[in-house]
This record gives sequence, structure tokens and C-alpha cells, in this order.
Amino acid sequence: QVRLVESGGGLAQAGGSLSLSCSVSGRTYGSFAMGWFRQAPGKEREFVVSISWSGGRTSYTEPVKGRFAISRDRAENTVVLQMNSLKPEDTAVYYCAAVRSRLEQYYFETPAECDYWGQGTQVTVSS
Repeated sequence: QVRLVESGGGLAQAGGSLSLSCSVSGRTYGSFAMGWFRQAPGKEREFVVSISWSGGRTSYTEPVKGRFAISRDRAENTVVLQMNSLKPEDTAVYYCAAVRSRLEQYYFETPAECDYWGQGTQVTVSS
């Protein structure tokens, strides 16, 4: 069994910064692409960012490009999402996701691709 454990998030003012962390535990053999989705009240879950197992490939949704940055520590099976220049529209529950893949350059962009999910962590940005 694989578990994703998230930490971070909370409340920030517009223009501020927050970071989210996600760790993989359990049966962690093999390689995982990892990333984040978010879901605002009354809206569908949307893709935010993902990173390949190698760390060499990333994908960002357009609204967060230049403001968010994902990084990973393969030895610790952890990813960190640094969120800068936050906007009120970034307010949502953020979910960590992972895909077990043999392809080191694989990354995902849709919920249907994901095998594992975290419990979600709230990010609230005040104007």
C-alpha cells in the first residue's frame, strides 16, 4: 500500500508565499511521477503541476507558471511545491498525486492518470 502524506498550506495574503510538501510512504519500490491538483469550492479538480521521477521534466498549468515551482528529493520520496506571488484565485484544497511508472521522464496532467492521492491540504489567500 502506498500513502501520500501532505504538509504545509494555510493562510497567506495576496502576494505572499506558501510551500506544500508531499511524502510517499509504504510500498515505495519503483519510480513515481508526482504532482499536485487543486479544487476550489464549487469547481472541478484541476491540474497544477507535476514532475517526472528523474526530476528532469515538469508540467505547469498556465495560471501558475512563473509563480509556482516544484522540486523533488528522490532519496526521500518527497516533493515540495513552492508557491510565490499568491493570488486569491489560488485558494483551494491542494491534493498531492502520484503515478507509479517505469518511465523516468513520465509526468501527468490529468486526474485519471493518477494512482495515488493525498488527503488534501487547504490553501487560502486573502486579498
